[in-house]
Amino acid sequence: FKFRLYPNRKQREQMLATLDACREIYNAGLQERIGAWRRRTLVNYDAQQNQLPEIKAIRTELLDLYSHALQDPLPRLDKAFKAFFRRCKSGPTPGFPRFKGRNRFDSFTYPDGFKLSGGRLQLSKIGNIKVKQHRSMEGKSKTVTIKRECGGWYATFVVEFEPVALVRKDTEIGVDVGLESFAVFSDGTVVENPRWYRNAQAELRKTQRRVARRRKGSKRRRKAVLLLQKAHARIQNQRNDFHHKLSHWFVENFGVIAVEDLNVQGLAGGTLSKSVHDVRWAGFFQKLAYKAANAGRHLIAVHPSGTSQTCVCRATVRKLLSDREHVCLSCGLIASRDHVSAQVILQRAGILPSSDNVEAISSCVA
Repeated sequence: FKFRLYPNRKQREQMLATLDACREIYNAGLQERIGAWRRRTLVNYDAQQNQLPEIKAIRTELLDLYSHALQDPLPRLDKAFKAFFRRCKSGPTPGFPRFKGRNRFDSFTYPDGFKLSGGRLQLSKIGNIKVKQHRSMEGKSKTVTIKRECGGWYATFVVEFEPVALVRKDTEIGVDVGLESFAVFSDGTVVENPRWYRNAQAELRKTQRRVARRRKGSKRRRKAVLLLQKAHARIQNQRNDFHHKLSHWFVENFGVIAVEDLNVQGLAGGTLSKSVHDVRWAGFFQKLAYKAANAGRHLIAVHPSGTSQTCVCRATVRKLLSDREHVCLSCGLIASRDHVSAQVILQRAGILPSSDNVEAISSCVA
């Protein structure tokens, strides 16, 4: 659950002080690990965590900050190193953990010492902060992460709760995602592609040029950067809102949802990379997966090879990317390319036999 915060000046200063202290601890821990590696010695998370009381005894200004929040950077650093070593073994570019500047460290976590009630968030050593709680929160709160984002402050709660399965549905649907339209369903429904990034490019060009004209390090440049961040955040919010609403509609109305197991990362590296990044299929599938699991629905990911080159009668129908109509010489079926692909996806999920698919498409075309 993510809610907007409206801190006063004193609370904002305290949160900024906590951010700076956490960033300093992160950078100091990274420096210590680098020095230990050069000396061929070992420094792990437990050893660094045990040094915090000694540091606070020397740095008395840290006593004004919540101690458990100051422990958060070290697990984050340990996680970064574990991910680095995992990438070293698996093959991709490892990416060594980096030192964090003021504009690259924007959050800290409270594992306890917080309480949300009456439109106020009580944080230890910070105070009661006004919250825009736009929906009720379910379950037991485990942690809250305070994040600075586009000039505003947000609280993200991690809660533990038992998901409630929805009423059982026996309906099935196949979904073929694309770029011309965001998705086409096996029943013929077409969801248009909103093209959030494409439509916002004119505004983004203006804000980016404004940043480029400003002198680095100036106050006016920081303001221009903030405007650019807000423009990108608006696109991201529009995309997430669309994904959440569509995935929620799926789990509300269908018991079985069949999709393609796409290699989105591979598709994003081709000539259509901008359009692929704009629709963000991976984010949509991720939301659909956890919503289906919580609601007790079945999400089936089928192999994507040849779904657009196959007819529901299982005959191969070769098509170029520019060919948007499906014409099968074996069974005589003529229909939309994406509609047939959605039916093939549903067929590969083992839901409908081929004869039912042919009858379903024929009725929709008629």
